[in-house]
Amino acid sequence: VLYLPLPWPYPPSCSSCFSRPPMAPRLLPLSASRGATSRRTSSSAPPPPRTRYEGAVAEDGRSPSIWDTFTHAGKMPDKSTGDIASEGYHKYKDDVKLMADTNLEAYRFSISWSRLVPNGRGAVNPKGLEYYNNLINELVKHGIQIHVMLYHLDFPQVLEDEYGGWLSPRIVEDFTAFADVCFREFGDRVSYWTTIDEPNVGPIGSYDSGIFAPGRCSDPFGITKCTAGNSTVEPYIAVHNMILAHASATRLYREQYQAVQKGVVGINVYSFWTYPLTNSTVDLEATKRYQDFMFGWTLGPLVFGDYPQVMKTNVGSRLPSFTKSQSEFVKGAIDFIGINHYYSVYVNDRPLKEGVRDYAADMSVYQRGSRTDPATSEYAPTAYPDDPEGLQFVLQYLTEAYGGLPIYVQENGKASANDILDDTDRVEYLKSYIGSTLDALRNGANVKGYFVWNFLDIFEFLAGYKLGFGMYRVDFDDEARPREARLSARWYSRFLKNNGISAQSEVDDTGHHAQQ
Repeated sequence: VLYLPLPWPYPPSCSSCFSRPPMAPRLLPLSASRGATSRRTSSSAPPPPRTRYEGAVAEDGRSPSIWDTFTHAGKMPDKSTGDIASEGYHKYKDDVKLMADTNLEAYRFSISWSRLVPNGRGAVNPKGLEYYNNLINELVKHGIQIHVMLYHLDFPQVLEDEYGGWLSPRIVEDFTAFADVCFREFGDRVSYWTTIDEPNVGPIGSYDSGIFAPGRCSDPFGITKCTAGNSTVEPYIAVHNMILAHASATRLYREQYQAVQKGVVGINVYSFWTYPLTNSTVDLEATKRYQDFMFGWTLGPLVFGDYPQVMKTNVGSRLPSFTKSQSEFVKGAIDFIGINHYYSVYVNDRPLKEGVRDYAADMSVYQRGSRTDPATSEYAPTAYPDDPEGLQFVLQYLTEAYGGLPIYVQENGKASANDILDDTDRVEYLKSYIGSTLDALRNGANVKGYFVWNFLDIFEFLAGYKLGFGMYRVDFDDEARPREARLSARWYSRFLKNNGISAQSEVDDTGHHAQQ
């Protein structure tokens, strides 16, 4: 993570964020401490679960997760699985040494619920506890700060079988108990906790389109043919229970651990930036509506105690409601916002459909990757040009719209084919997006850190082993899973060694000069 100094005064109104202004000048004289990269899983869509790095899915008492079931059923386009993945379960010491050699200061990873508490509740798996303690201790030994994600789309299959996972309010108690184990066992060395990864998009894949585990959907909305599900209702139920579970875990931490451990608890959201396709009133309203559905769905209850009004209006009775006590319980149960950001979209109005609707239809917008692209389907554009200013606008918008909470960019990166080592495109991407983060900081965004996505290649749940975001390549054709530095790893290591931000130009490995 690239740690950033305290921000400038509060930004002006973000109404200007709805149009694309001239590119802001780079903030050259700033200094920052050495930074670090991301956890070990990665994707440009809702990312894959923990097992995509660890592998070892059936070792040392770990139980199957919903993603094991999903991939073993042949749901991946290439029929691959994460059974071995990057062999992180056995190679974590080598990887932590690589992190230290790359000058990383912090590292973010997630904990497999199935490995630590295999039955979903109750007894802790000693081998799972040993693995995470060993990993954490190795990071501490190398002076690398630890950021932990509790849930990354991979709850135990046993809970899916017992009561439907996130579709049941029973998961709130079980998730809180799982979080309690993590706080109790690791909180003396971990101060940064994120409860749930991308609750604003993960459930769309899991319960609307059916492309993520547990693969539930209903006609005509599923991208794949599902055997069960209700796309019009289940995503809203799942997110409602995620918000309650997050709040429950956060309240537990504050009541029992925070005074001694001095840590903080946040939640992660996926973030497109949205530009109106035109300056028409309906497109400006569509852009605001998109932001309310994208950000307000999760952050609205946690900051203000309820869902955005436009969601309540468009979704109606399909959107669960908070009781008065629940509203008070969830409001304020957040210490920071984590965001995953890769691209921007252009949005224009689409009339609200009559009849049966899912989340995309409820939002009633068209979206596209650029102004010249044709309008997309109800889901998402298939290609997104790089737009570093979009990250700046997201950071400024969230600071203004959600009470100035601290923000961490927890994922930002670019994919490449697995066999590519000279990843010049990724280097240029990282330069521009880090610069955009600094522009946001200068303009008053309360951004505290930036994580590159990703440290090394893992099993990508939308692409298997063909694409990766890693600065280190993993050779998945070799059973030993050797690591090899890409150009981006060498560039980033030098960038961090030089304290990240410098007013000087330096020659990178591509032979080009780049201001940092």
